[in-house]
Amino acid sequence: MTDKKQLKARIRARMAKTGESYTTARRHLVGAQDGPAVDGGWRLNGGRHPDSAAITNILRNGGAEVSEPLVFVAGGGLGAGYILWEFKHDDSRHVTLGFRNQWQYPQRWLEKTLTRLGVKHDAHTTGGAKAASQRLTAELDAGRACVIMPDRYQIGYWNAPASLDGYGGHPVIAYRRDETGVFLDDRNLAPLRVPQEKVDAARARVGSYKNMLVVPYPGELTLPEAVRDGLRDCAEHLSLPSDSFSLPAWRKWSRTILDGKAAKGWPKVFADGRGLAGAMLSTWEGIEPVGQDGGNLRDLFADGLDEAAAILGFPLGELATEFRRIHGLWHGLAEAALPDSEYGRLRELTAEIRESLIAEGAASPDASRELWELRAAADKAVVDLDRFADLSERLANIFEAETAAIARLRSVITA
Repeated sequence: MTDKKQLKARIRARMAKTGESYTTARRHLVGAQDGPAVDGGWRLNGGRHPDSAAITNILRNGGAEVSEPLVFVAGGGLGAGYILWEFKHDDSRHVTLGFRNQWQYPQRWLEKTLTRLGVKHDAHTTGGAKAASQRLTAELDAGRACVIMPDRYQIGYWNAPASLDGYGGHPVIAYRRDETGVFLDDRNLAPLRVPQEKVDAARARVGSYKNMLVVPYPGELTLPEAVRDGLRDCAEHLSLPSDSFSLPAWRKWSRTILDGKAAKGWPKVFADGRGLAGAMLSTWEGIEPVGQDGGNLRDLFADGLDEAAAILGFPLGELATEFRRIHGLWHGLAEAALPDSEYGRLRELTAEIRESLIAEGAASPDASRELWELRAAADKAVVDLDRFADLSERLANIFEAETAAIARLRSVITA
């Protein structure tokens, strides 16, 4: 038991220090993990990004041999998006970053990706809580795993504060139920059970995807065609001029950080230095794989490019190398935003929550409580704004690198 606790502490420390995912940090310390845990016949394979992991794990449990990087590529690969939220109810600031194709439309991405892969599926939505609960029960009792979209506060296992009620969540798999509740696959490697009533409340909380339920029927995949179409989708989407949902979003963010006149300019939003710690923590969480959403995903895409090259015969190796370099640029931005020397404890607590959920099926409530108490205190503190120029320059470099890489991708797949 002592050895296990020591290993957990070492994994958490590495996650906090490097921003790595649980799986990567554990592999560096003790090597590859043994085969997946099995719960009621369901294999808990883990995963890197909630959306692509949800599809991959349903397909793999259905007998399909497919990797998460290829599913991610088939879904259109990378995206780009940035929003700075200001919340008056708790005087907080939060940065939302979109790194997946169509990041703002989770259900649309799920259905597009399944269709592209040749996977038949049913999608259901209903305003009625009773009907939604009955449908989920019927599907699980029939042995069919489902993708749902629970609100993170309402679902409970993240131990999020009440101030985040209704702020949304990400896709997870409901794969079985019993009289005690519903068992979920959120890339966890140990069983995660949630009472039925909490699942129902969490599914019904967010209006834009209220009671969403997608039921895939795994079968033979149209993988080469899906990967080819996904690469084209990625190249076309990220070549658009939109500064909200394509690569120019990074350029806009870079400029906004230094713009003292714009309504969302950082010198104006953070004029008194307060609220910046929360914005920086959400930036770090969004960019690094240690967070809830899988990070900036440029490394996942690079792995997908390597696998796509073997399937399609396209010369994608150099592009894969470049996107791994770009992943490093994002890591540098995250480190600059939330330095370990200043915010080490916030990073440690974030890593502890993620590690405990993956390894034990339950996020640490003590870590969650301390994290949000420290974050609230940090948000009230005056923070030096001299890091803005560095962040802006890093973002400008990322924008240039990704723009050049996507132009190269377009030339490769249209040659």
